[in-house]
Amino acid sequence: MNLLFPAPPPICLTILPEGTLFPIRRIFCIGRNYEEHAREMGVVPERTMPFFFQKSPESVVAQHRLDEPLTIRYPPATTDLHYEAELVVALGQGGQNIAPAQALAHIFGYAIGLDMTRRDLQALLKERRWPWDMAKNFTDSAPIGVLHPIATTGELDHGRITLDVNGSRKQQGDIQQMIWSVNEMIAELSRMIALAPGDLLFTGTPAGVGRVTRQETLQIQIEPLGRLEVTVV
Repeated sequence: MNLLFPAPPPICLTILPEGTLFPIRRIFCIGRNYEEHAREMGVVPERTMPFFFQKSPESVVAQHRLDEPLTIRYPPATTDLHYEAELVVALGQGGQNIAPAQALAHIFGYAIGLDMTRRDLQALLKERRWPWDMAKNFTDSAPIGVLHPIATTGELDHGRITLDVNGSRKQQGDIQQMIWSVNEMIAELSRMIALAPGDLLFTGTPAGVGRVTRQETLQIQIEPLGRLEVTVV
């Protein structure tokens, strides 16, 4: 097979502790999955049906060593860039119509992530009832820490999640506060699309999202995954 131009190399996360690479296939994100965050966005939290959106693998800035600081670029087309600290779930096994009770077997591991958002652009797109992909899916919009295998962490169905900006606490919550659990998210998403090894799932953010500017540093912590530090330039 002749390619018109060279295919891009795969975008990967680094697996601890051996440093093996985890190739990213697709990135799915769930919206408004913590009650207080839903309220701060002006929405009544509910469990009628979860909704998902996607980021491209090219939006990822990956950490390759534990405690390695990351740098991301402030994007164009916004003056209101927001942080959203999230647990990221990596799938090692695919499937469709997965039962919640079977979802855990599909998880390879966990990482710390940030869903960076052009909030002003998102608000405009919502007002016009247009898709808000460009508010979420752009260069450097998905910083992700090293990947911790579930074999070493065990199932993460609880654990503190926090985000500080320049040392000042902005977000705090617990994984167990999710409206839709990780297993339920996997099951619901698999009803709509066949999941595959290499898929990532951003699982939502606690309340306290807000603006970040150039030269500010974000520190995200999730028990027991350690800390991810990201500076915006």
